[in-house]
Formats: sequence, C-alpha cells, structure tokens
Amino acid sequence: MNNVTIYHNPACGTSRNTLAMIRNAGIEPVIVEYLKNPPSRETIKSLVAKAGLTVREALREKGTPYQELGLSNPDLTDEQLLDAIEAHPVLLNRPFVITANGVRLCRPSEVVLEILPAEQQAPFTKEDGEVVIATVPPKK
Repeated sequence: MNNVTIYHNPACGTSRNTLAMIRNAGIEPVIVEYLKNPPSRETIKSLVAKAGLTVREALREKGTPYQELGLSNPDLTDEQLLDAIEAHPVLLNRPFVITANGVRLCRPSEVVLEILPAEQQAPFTKEDGEVVIATVPPKK
C-alpha cells in the first residue's frame, strides 16, 4: 500500500532529509542508490516525464562534469543529455521519489510531502535546523 521508491544519494543532505521525511511518515521505502545502481535510460525518461520536467531540468550542475561536458549548450537534444547522464550518473539530480500519488524531484526536500501516501507522524526538522513540521495534529 505504501510503496515508495527513492533514488537516493546518501552523501546529499537534500536526499537524506527527503528519506527522513518518508520514514517520518511511517514508510520504509525502496532505496535505490543511483550512483551505485544507475537507472536505465528508459527509467530516467519515465521519471523525468512523470515528474513533469524536461531532461534539462533534471540535470545537476553542482559537483558534476556539467560544465566540462558543455551541457549548458541549449542546442543539445534530450537524447544527447541522456547520453551524458548514462555516462555520468551524478548528472541526474536527486532525489527522485515515486509513490502511488506521483513522481517528484524533491528539491527542496519537503516537495516529498506532496506525494506521500501517509501523513507525518512527528515534528520534523531538517539537518540544517529548518523546521518543516512543527506540530502534528493528534490522532483521532
């Protein structure tokens, strides 16, 4: 019922916060460490489309070979961008989360709240101290 998958990078604070919010909803997701197990080209296309993004919008620039590969060139096609992501999975932005309620690129991490199939069970504060959920209504 609460099938949730996160394409996760444990070195990323946004990804860790997103995973923590999923768990704060009482859900243990399927965790795909996408740098160790990169998604297929078709999976990437599906994630991007279902999240309502373009391939370019799903690219990560910071800490990647984005500039070195000339990926800022607006003439590059989606297929060329996908080639780059396949060759360098770190170019895929994260975390992508899949639930029965949709797919989102969870940047910022609280975007995950739009698609979780369960409510947060406790207050939640991000690693940087930002309060996301201050109080949780009592259960009826």
